[in-house]
Amino acid sequence: MKAFEVNFDGLVGPTHNYSGLSYGNVASETNIRDVSNPKEAAKQGLRKMKALHDMGFKQGVLLPQERPDIATLRRLGFAGSDREVLLQAAHQSPVFLGAVASASCMWTANAATVSPSADTTDGRVHFTAANLNAKFHRSIEHPTTTRILQGIFNNDQHFAHHKALPPTSQFGDEGAANHTRFCKNYEDKGVELFVYGRVAFDENAPRPMKYPARQTLEACQAVARLHGLADSSVVYAQQNPAVIDQGVFHNDVIAVGNRNVLFYHEQAFLNTSKMLTELEAKLQGCLLKAVKVSDSEVSVADAVSSYLFNSQLLSLDDDDMMLVVPHECRDNPNVKAYLDDLVTRGGPIKRVEVFDLKQSMKNGGGPACLRLRVALNEAELAAVHPHVMMSDELFASLNAWVDKHYRDRISQQDLADPQLLTECRTALDELTQLLQLGPLYPFQLA
Repeated sequence: MKAFEVNFDGLVGPTHNYSGLSYGNVASETNIRDVSNPKEAAKQGLRKMKALHDMGFKQGVLLPQERPDIATLRRLGFAGSDREVLLQAAHQSPVFLGAVASASCMWTANAATVSPSADTTDGRVHFTAANLNAKFHRSIEHPTTTRILQGIFNNDQHFAHHKALPPTSQFGDEGAANHTRFCKNYEDKGVELFVYGRVAFDENAPRPMKYPARQTLEACQAVARLHGLADSSVVYAQQNPAVIDQGVFHNDVIAVGNRNVLFYHEQAFLNTSKMLTELEAKLQGCLLKAVKVSDSEVSVADAVSSYLFNSQLLSLDDDDMMLVVPHECRDNPNVKAYLDDLVTRGGPIKRVEVFDLKQSMKNGGGPACLRLRVALNEAELAAVHPHVMMSDELFASLNAWVDKHYRDRISQQDLADPQLLTECRTALDELTQLLQLGPLYPFQLA
């Protein structure tokens, strides 16, 4: 049965703002306290989704989450009505308020790790929501993420859902941002590459010195076990600690793969030759095409500032691929020169498409951050909740929904506005009706 890679992009939420919450993410720290434009952010993401849909790629949407998260503030000791809880937090701890108002779930590459049915022992597609426990503002996402995924992939015959790993640093899991699957065709059995930043239970193992390594080897191994992956179908590779300390907080900031192609910076991994050798051996007859970018062509600093590798690598046909990059890649002279040369080299990447995602990029999220890849065969795709799949009608409806509910300006002070909470809940309640998904959010389930 033929299979496809389906990209599910996160809808940017109504509270999109620049609180600078992500230590180790250079863009997030650089643009702290800038004024954001949630309406434009949502529309930039929608335009990318629609453009890829129009090119023939299968495209879905994932929902934003309720923000500010009043339930989390109550767990931290703030009491009274929702309005009183919000105002107390704003007065006593604006840092907490910034965290629970973050729209970070827009970066759905961190939503979960997904293993296609061709790889798993029970022949189902497996989802494990990421605990994201390295950052407080993201650690509160996974319960709602799980409900959203269960609502969209709601068929026990085809889909299996796992709870997030234990919320401790030893099992820090950042989802698909550190996971890539390689195969000949999407329906074929593949090899899943799990990339980690540190070994939690070995203090002598290499690890970064400046910025935290968010993903552990132990988390990668746990997800592989949950998904029923055979050892012959898994490769574990350590991210280079030196590049983490240069702002490469996830592997998808320094490498991206699709089918049998790996596009990576030469400094991405700690032991590149060992990893490539193991990948090639386990792919069994499927030739791995590794496209290495040298430091002399693009420095790590240029890669981080432009998000060259935080791109989508998409199949145009059996052999040729397209790279979807943010506008910042054209603004960086070194990266632009590299891309102009890349498409003429005769390698697998034949085309580059550029999108304006500036609102997301200022918080440290490019095209790859905004999407969760799910390989589905024809029967599984038919079992996906149909109303989240991109179409002309859905694109028009979602744009109208954004126009109706989103602000075009949010500062840090605006997060304390009780009306913003009301606006967010009203928007999300309407969205679940528009997408015919039923109640998903805490305010709907109370």
